[in-house]
Amino acid sequence: MFDALSHEARRHIVQLLAHYGPELSSGYLAKRFSHSWPTTTRHLRVLEAAGIVSVRRDGRNCVYRLERDHLQRVVSGWLGFLETSATNQIWRSPGRRSVTKGSAS
Repeated sequence: MFDALSHEARRHIVQLLAHYGPELSSGYLAKRFSHSWPTTTRHLRVLEAAGIVSVRRDGRNCVYRLERDHLQRVVSGWLGFLETSATNQIWRSPGRRSVTKGSAS
């Protein structure tokens, strides 16, 4: 998921869906970018493979929806790893490493 969100255009697509959704067509999304339609389609496929968006076919059109719950679960789960521990342990260096001349380590 984080790899999918690493590209600026894909983050922009997520923002568009979040603010103008709940669903937007691929044509609407493609018009918002200066790059080509196939490039937008590739970005949408990356987001879909990561589970960030889902796609619904409507005739010849593809309509995309932001999967907010999935995105929130993954991101909040990752952020949970950054919370401070309850023990308030502080890492301390074990001291200076001694290096002996000619040592093979």
